[in-house]
Amino acid sequence: MANIQPFKALRPQVTLAKQVASRPYDVLNSKEAKEAALENPYSFLHITKSEIDLPDTTDIHSAEVYAKAKENLDAFIKNEVLFREAKPCYYIYQLVMQGRSQTGLVCVSSVNDYENDVIKKHEFTRPEKEQDRINHIKTSGAQTGNVFLAYRSNAAIDNIVENWKTKHTAAYDFTAEDGIAHTIWIINDDEQINNITTLFEQEIECTYIADGHHRAASAAKVRKALGAAATKEADYFLTTLFPSAQLQILDYNRVVKDLNGLTEEVFLKALETDFIVAKKEAPVKPAQLHEFGMFINHQWYQLIAKEGTYTTDPIGVLDVTILSNNVLDKLLGIKDQRTDKRIDFVGGIRGITELEKRVNSGEMKLAFSLFPVTIDQLFNIADSGNVMPPKSTWFEPKLRDGLLTHLISA
Repeated sequence: MANIQPFKALRPQVTLAKQVASRPYDVLNSKEAKEAALENPYSFLHITKSEIDLPDTTDIHSAEVYAKAKENLDAFIKNEVLFREAKPCYYIYQLVMQGRSQTGLVCVSSVNDYENDVIKKHEFTRPEKEQDRINHIKTSGAQTGNVFLAYRSNAAIDNIVENWKTKHTAAYDFTAEDGIAHTIWIINDDEQINNITTLFEQEIECTYIADGHHRAASAAKVRKALGAAATKEADYFLTTLFPSAQLQILDYNRVVKDLNGLTEEVFLKALETDFIVAKKEAPVKPAQLHEFGMFINHQWYQLIAKEGTYTTDPIGVLDVTILSNNVLDKLLGIKDQRTDKRIDFVGGIRGITELEKRVNSGEMKLAFSLFPVTIDQLFNIADSGNVMPPKSTWFEPKLRDGLLTHLISA
């Protein structure tokens, strides 16, 4: 059963919350982060992307970068931009994007649960990305990145959260520059804290990583590396838990640089072995499972996977698997999407027009639009112990860094 705990969050002064809050470190490159933090000395990017305060020639994985993150975090605390909660609390985090709302519970989750698969995974991690976060956590003494977890909806937990939102004033309430509203309430009542802890312990069999596999893995490896020097706080890592009924997974699309030596005519003919192929006048945004859009040479096509060309097991039935097996591997020679430089990935938040843009610019030869993975598919795969192909899910809206940080150094 799920072991979660309240924690003493390091958080910003109310008047500075909007300025501190920053997009997750892994959705911005260094140049974008530097531009986002320009003229904003309070941006949490000075901590999560601290290379922005060093010369442009600095290796972003150098010890100097992690030391700068620690220096900046210490300065934020010293200057009272950030302060630490007086007692362990739970936090309610509501996000509203384009009129759609979702509400999660911010807490710390057990590293033991992660290692014992009570917290379930659905994708592999990359060692170099893990090492970056390991170095950042060890040097700064803080978990600055939030791991996005999902759980099967529970009415009792929903009631506590919604009642608290109704009866209490939010600690933070602002709309970011991208139009997404962020509202946070603090649950500081001991009885309600105990009720929440007990409900997860007794009724939530497991949780699922929706976004943040590298952050979770890094937290576990930091605890192991610290050994006897690890604090009690290092036994837990920063998470926000969302009930499954409130989650929306967006499509995660593909663009490819070439046809692997095939002519366009031969490639289109080869597709007909596994798909029903039809030309379309308008962009194809798939409306159902096993339907794909393809854009090549200024033309959109609809692809429908033929029955019998894929398996029905939790992995084989996924559209990302069907595309991988029957097009990317079979026809285009792309064996490993994590390492092949001929393929790139476009989150659905960017829209279908981004696919056209990448192809029409000449940068890419063709693009594929996919129907989103469902939350039930994600759960089924994680429950089966399997992993999805890389870049299968894209969750929006994303949590902001800096609003709630977990210190493990004390």
